[in-house]
Amino acid sequence: MAYLTLIHLLLAASLPLPIFGKLCTSPSQLRGNTYDYIVVGAGTAGNVIAARLAENGRHDVLVLEAGVSNEGVLASQVPLMAPTLTPSMLNLLNILSMPYDADASGSDTPYDWNYTVVPQTHMNGRTFPFSRGRLLGGSSSVNYMVHHYGSSEDYDRLARITGDSGWAWKNMRQYIDRHEKFVAPADGHDTTGQYIPALHSTRGILPKSLPGPDTGGGNVLGLGWAQSSIGGGTRSSSATTYLNSVINRRNVDVLVNAQVTKLVRTGSVGGKPSFRGVQFASGPQAPTTNVFARKEVVVSAGSFGTPQILQLSGYGDRTELTSKSITTVVNNPSVGKNMSDHVLLPNNWLVQGTDSLDSLLRDPVAFGAALSQWQASKTGPLANGIPNHLGFFRLPRNSPIFATTPDPASGPTASHWEMLVSVGRLSKLLLGSYLTLTVALISPTSRGTLKLASNNPFQAPLIDPNFLATDFDRYTLRESVRAIKRFTSANAWSDYIIEPVGDLAATTDEGIDAYVRSRSSTIFHPVGTASMSPRDAAWGVVDPELKLKGAEGVRIVDASVWPFVPNAHTQTPVYLVAERAASIIRGY
Repeated sequence: MAYLTLIHLLLAASLPLPIFGKLCTSPSQLRGNTYDYIVVGAGTAGNVIAARLAENGRHDVLVLEAGVSNEGVLASQVPLMAPTLTPSMLNLLNILSMPYDADASGSDTPYDWNYTVVPQTHMNGRTFPFSRGRLLGGSSSVNYMVHHYGSSEDYDRLARITGDSGWAWKNMRQYIDRHEKFVAPADGHDTTGQYIPALHSTRGILPKSLPGPDTGGGNVLGLGWAQSSIGGGTRSSSATTYLNSVINRRNVDVLVNAQVTKLVRTGSVGGKPSFRGVQFASGPQAPTTNVFARKEVVVSAGSFGTPQILQLSGYGDRTELTSKSITTVVNNPSVGKNMSDHVLLPNNWLVQGTDSLDSLLRDPVAFGAALSQWQASKTGPLANGIPNHLGFFRLPRNSPIFATTPDPASGPTASHWEMLVSVGRLSKLLLGSYLTLTVALISPTSRGTLKLASNNPFQAPLIDPNFLATDFDRYTLRESVRAIKRFTSANAWSDYIIEPVGDLAATTDEGIDAYVRSRSSTIFHPVGTASMSPRDAAWGVVDPELKLKGAEGVRIVDASVWPFVPNAHTQTPVYLVAERAASIIRGY
């Protein structure tokens, strides 16, 4: 894999990045075994919780991260090098060029959980990687950095579902001011007309910039410039912002290589089992360590890690737990159910010229020069993410699918599908330059599951997104393909686009459906496996204050609590959920 060899050689020769001042690598370095709060997972949400709980200096906070540190990981700082961090992205070189072959598509990386999905029935039985970051910052350290909040109707829908008006957009907007710090793009160009300043904050903690219509005000519909969690030409992750703001404080311990194996029951409170203990280990053969929280354990292990930990702790579906020889403490069949995600479908056109990412990534000399420019000034092509524009769209009101399926969107101004624009195909197999218009299913009706493969905490769970299981999902992707083909048939493209690649040329329903089945995968936005629901509802895993139902001493704060997938690349809605969770816990 010439491209990967090039990247690894450049990484080996790169200058080291600044490192954190305080970081524990062994349990023996901890200040003790009892803290006010224990945060499980130093990912997108976990680092927000840790920072907000620690910032006033009144609480001792322990953060447990299963993965490695992001210290010195150059690819987690250089925006365009994101594809080298995870198998999913490494495999783009193959996924975008041929049907997926798990045995020929690349290798695992130390920065990812290296998950794969079970064979997908409605995708020709294919399996493929499902990227989840396994380092400080979690997936915010490995994702493609698209940063926007989604539709206002997502938050209003969440408020209706949970019966808590605090989740409505009019309340959630206040957290943008604490979270976001809008900065100038790396090249310093005039951004007049590219975003709406009144919809953004310059006082928050996480830098973001442009490389639309501006979706920051809660209206997602339309096409515009991509906004990204990039500041000064460098990735902004929860580790480089939230965690870095408190890691040197005397009341914070952060321990890496500490995979939580289960929550430890510490008694009962008010007739409910209390889980104020956490067990962790550095590996399958390593000794386990127990730590305890005086106040709460906050589980932020993500949409896969959180339900896995709950089930290993005896909290889940009794029948499933019994089948894995796990004693049930709390019978809650909702754990690991209701998974939803955005299906991704990349579509490629051969285009004129050589001005694309394809040329840069194929040429070691050009890439080396670009890396040198980034190291010297944090500018150049490597200072940007891969997508440069994105848009959110609805099916026409008279679409025949609505005769049999109620509109699943969050509201009339929420979307059904998304288009991301990239100049390049990231393929090493063919010469030429490419335009990629990736479509994503934004309002899916299919639901999947996360189940234990065994009672071994170091065995990956069974991840079944159950993609494309409904007529609506298949119809919407089919019509999105037709829509982007109409878009590229406009006269404005006539001197640029040469032809569509492969089966994108199909025109019949059957041909397009076959194309979709053979090339779709995931855009890595899983939610719902520990869904939020009304306090007294018989379904759901957490209440509107994110407390674990039927138990005491535990909250869940991550993407798993969203009962449906929002109109956004999910890192930013998760940031807002975490900001509100911190305000609930601290009472401000």
